[in-house]
Amino acid sequence: MSKIMPKTMKDIARDLGVSVSTVSRALMDSPRISAVQKERIQQYAREYNFCPNMIGEALRHSKVKPMKVIGVILPEMVHYFFMSVLSGIEEEARSRGYSVMVAQSNERYEKEVAICNDFYKNKVCGIIVSQAKDTKQYGHFQKLMSNGIPLVFYDRICTGINCSRVVVDDYMGAYTAVSHLIESGCSRIAFYGSPMNMEISKNRYNGYHDALVKHGLRENPDWVKLCDNRAEAEAFTPPILRENPRPDAFFAINDDTAIGILYTAKHMGFKVPDDISICGFTNGDRSKACDPLLTTVDQRGTLVGKKAADILIGLVEGSLPMDKTVRGMVRTSLVIRGTTR
Repeated sequence: MSKIMPKTMKDIARDLGVSVSTVSRALMDSPRISAVQKERIQQYAREYNFCPNMIGEALRHSKVKPMKVIGVILPEMVHYFFMSVLSGIEEEARSRGYSVMVAQSNERYEKEVAICNDFYKNKVCGIIVSQAKDTKQYGHFQKLMSNGIPLVFYDRICTGINCSRVVVDDYMGAYTAVSHLIESGCSRIAFYGSPMNMEISKNRYNGYHDALVKHGLRENPDWVKLCDNRAEAEAFTPPILRENPRPDAFFAINDDTAIGILYTAKHMGFKVPDDISICGFTNGDRSKACDPLLTTVDQRGTLVGKKAADILIGLVEGSLPMDKTVRGMVRTSLVIRGTTR
């Protein structure tokens, strides 16, 4: 008998020398198998803390259609991009007969774990998630997958486990944005980014760095800051703008950070874009509500959400194998407005 925690009903069937259908019936408490066999299988499942995703199994194997609910985890609900992703998820899910249960992690690992446990108890048929900034352990995600619950990551993917995901082309979006800054006459470009444990941060930084190298410019490490919100941007930017020489452009990891730079630069008497060019990354509503309007990278969040929901439903309904890892990518586009020359 295997001492490795079973990941699927097939594992239990192999370990106990029975068919997968027998395991399924036992865990569903079916009267079609003997009480002795049922207790043997259920005891084994309890011993290894195995609990299948009954809704997903029912969707794949039964003519009876149970309630179909997708769990969605957002890092924060106030962010335009995450809400646009949610809009895409809901649109795709409802068009195919699914409802959506939504929770936000508030960028906290502990809350993310609690949400996963809640979704598991509520028997969602699958989960779409963007991980919290400080998530560095992935046991809660692995547990869900081990118990047969499909996961699809979007935007902030989990590199610790092999799982389906949908991302935007962060690298090329950043590379194109910084190339535009350089080609419009900027040569001293600062970068404000997020923690480097997240793939989006690495990819956007690498796009920034490679654009500088491609155009024969050197990166100033003092101008590469861990700064990904407006409040931090307003705190970090004044000392940098007092330097001689100072940056003549900023590339920010999101629009809110870019708007913080814009506000600070104008408050200090600089003209945008004559003195300083600024580019963000999101293309949310706020990018069109500042003066001048913000040049930014469009992430196309609604399409990200639709693709993530499509993949998850495919895994739930069996049109995609549960052991298949699907990697979707959405192309970005640069929206040039008034904060760049």
